[in-house]
Amino acid sequence: MIAAHSRRIALLLAAVSTATPAAAQAPDIDVAQLGDFVRWSGVVTSLFVLAGAWFLLKVLTGFVNRFSTQFAARRLTMQKVATFAKFFIFIATAVIVTALSFKIDSTLLALMGGTAAVAVGFALKDLVASFVAGVMIIVDRPFQVGDRVSFGGFYGDITAIGLRSVRLQTLDDNTITIPNNKFLSDITSSGNYGALDMQVVVDFLIGAGEDIDQAREIVTEAALSSRYIYLPKPIVVLVSQVPMQNFVAVRLRLKAYVLDTKHEKQFETDITVRTLRAFRANRIMPPAAAA
Repeated sequence: MIAAHSRRIALLLAAVSTATPAAAQAPDIDVAQLGDFVRWSGVVTSLFVLAGAWFLLKVLTGFVNRFSTQFAARRLTMQKVATFAKFFIFIATAVIVTALSFKIDSTLLALMGGTAAVAVGFALKDLVASFVAGVMIIVDRPFQVGDRVSFGGFYGDITAIGLRSVRLQTLDDNTITIPNNKFLSDITSSGNYGALDMQVVVDFLIGAGEDIDQAREIVTEAALSSRYIYLPKPIVVLVSQVPMQNFVAVRLRLKAYVLDTKHEKQFETDITVRTLRAFRANRIMPPAAAA
């Protein structure tokens, strides 16, 4: 049996070696010879395995979404566990389907390691690069599922890390799909890196002649009284001068932590509205050009 397979492989390799890229017609290869390596009964079983894996992924995604809605504090943990589970399902399904659909022996391995494997490797090089990059993302963890990141001009939450790509949900509710290999060479900024809370920076400009101490108290009070504030971490208000075109303004930079990244913009809006109302009530004016 092995001798027969060896003769078939020799014929196939001879046909491939005599072919040139400029040939007008493909070499005459008997496709039935390749079919000897396929276990057709296993192909049918593999279809059921693929359907079961697809159903399992759907159930897992639905469970994580419902659990995250009911228990917000465990949302990031569940998303991380789901990511590892999906990777395991993908890899296990690929191994099972391959084992069921092909007669794996030394002859088949020799054929896969030959010309056909090289051709497939060139065709799938981007997919393989993305797969390897996906494994590196899981191991090296430059970011995690649930992180709020900035990448390639996009800003939002990482919702999934797959074998081929990463999905990012922007604050405008757009889903961005980014190939994994893009993250190997570009810089990614993560705002929370696995935590629910995240620092939010809000700037306010006032005139150079205004009461700076009172303005700092107003900004600090606006942050402390917000329903979205994460109090275990510090609230800082930094003061600096900012040169404008023909005058100087005073910038108050608030650095405070929101309790959940999904409330980032609500937190920023809440603080801004409270501060501007207090500035108006206390006659703290914005910067203006000198007369």
